[in-house]
Amino acid sequence: MLSQVMQGAINEQINNELLSSYTYLSMAVWCEHKQFIGCAHWMRLQSEEERIHAMRLVDFLLARNGKVVLQPIAQPEIDFESVVQVFDKALAQEQIVTQQIDGLYELAFNEKAFAALVELEWFITEQVEEEKTAREIVHKFHMVEDDSAALLDLDRELSQRAPEAAASKA
Repeated sequence: MLSQVMQGAINEQINNELLSSYTYLSMAVWCEHKQFIGCAHWMRLQSEEERIHAMRLVDFLLARNGKVVLQPIAQPEIDFESVVQVFDKALAQEQIVTQQIDGLYELAFNEKAFAALVELEWFITEQVEEEKTAREIVHKFHMVEDDSAALLDLDRELSQRAPEAAASKA
């Protein structure tokens, strides 16, 4: 059984993951409204991935006979200056989630919650990939700046994103 402190921290991370999902959905809506359909597609898939991450933590808590306590999800930002800013904020979001997961891992270590450590290793690996992908996209957006043709090409490239294998399992 996980300690109350550990359960509370995992519940908080469930909320963080759901907020991430909601944030990416907001970004997708903004992108689609601005006719960046490929970017919107990419963000919708990212939103779904974050929801799956939350569900993974829900399932973990339940498997450890913990209590899942769903919390209100804060309203995400809904207005952006540009598609470049959207992806800048996406990278910043991933960096925040990395810090959250690192903190949760540290707590699990201190609590000697070994099953949680094993579960959280997956999240640590996932965050390395999430940040790398976001950083690469941000770099491309900053390379093209306001070049309309290049922005359209990048939008088209992002429309090719396929759902993750983990997403299809949920």
